[in-house]
Amino acid sequence: MRERVAWDDQRAFLAVFEEGSLSAAARRLGVAQPTVRARIEALEDALGTVLFTRSVNGLAPTEQARALADQARAMARASDAFVRAASSPPGEIAGAVRLSVSDFVGVEVLPAMLASLRQTHPRIVAEISLSNASADLLEQEVDIAVRMHPPRHGALVAKKVGAIPLGLFAHRDYLARRGSPATLDDLADHDIIGPDHARADLQMAASFHPSLTRERLTVRTDSHPAQLALLRAGLGIGVVHRPIGLADPMLRPVLVEMTVASLDTWIVMHEDLRGVPRVRGVFDHLVAEFVRYVRQF
Repeated sequence: MRERVAWDDQRAFLAVFEEGSLSAAARRLGVAQPTVRARIEALEDALGTVLFTRSVNGLAPTEQARALADQARAMARASDAFVRAASSPPGEIAGAVRLSVSDFVGVEVLPAMLASLRQTHPRIVAEISLSNASADLLEQEVDIAVRMHPPRHGALVAKKVGAIPLGLFAHRDYLARRGSPATLDDLADHDIIGPDHARADLQMAASFHPSLTRERLTVRTDSHPAQLALLRAGLGIGVVHRPIGLADPMLRPVLVEMTVASLDTWIVMHEDLRGVPRVRGVFDHLVAEFVRYVRQF
């Protein structure tokens, strides 16, 4: 093996590994397909091994490729973190900060918080990763994460901002047609929007009332933004962050005195980043905004 392997060749390898074809990898990298092919061939020549074989579904990674994928991902994360750090002038709250949030928070909660962030720190560039899976803060895949579970590693700095209450809501037109349930048992006479296969959500529904099983749900999806969209379309009763539901003029709370659940929420970053002005500035802003969010209703 040659002494050095070009990073562009490794980036091409990771793109092909994750996309499954040269053409898809080329689109992801913004280069021509022959360029990706040349980089894969150069990497295979440098390593002295075959990384991909052709299959009916595209390019299949070899055992050697699968063994190298995690290292390539780690290098990609380190490269991205390097670029974010380089985007920030020393000592200034400026540059790129990458955030990891759930899809619902990213769609319904975070935008207003980023609008106020832009007023306070106009030179911050926010990169948003929407995923219900936990991003790897230890490898600095992202700079800051909003999590609904406490951090489990001592190298992370976390601030608990409170608990987001979840309540039942429905569109006002739905309630005008079907009436509003007065008790939990009255839910049996209503259309219920809820999870499809997400175990934690199904368990939460069943713990709220034993009758709320998957089979009982009229419309099922594991996407929380989709559940809210279905509520807004008047398709039934469902669970929403109370601050979001109460702020929507078309939605009405159902069984107001009952809280379905409360989501303990933390803002988390790696301890190595707490002295970095751009990251600390966004961290402190999100802490203040989420404290306000969970306490407003």
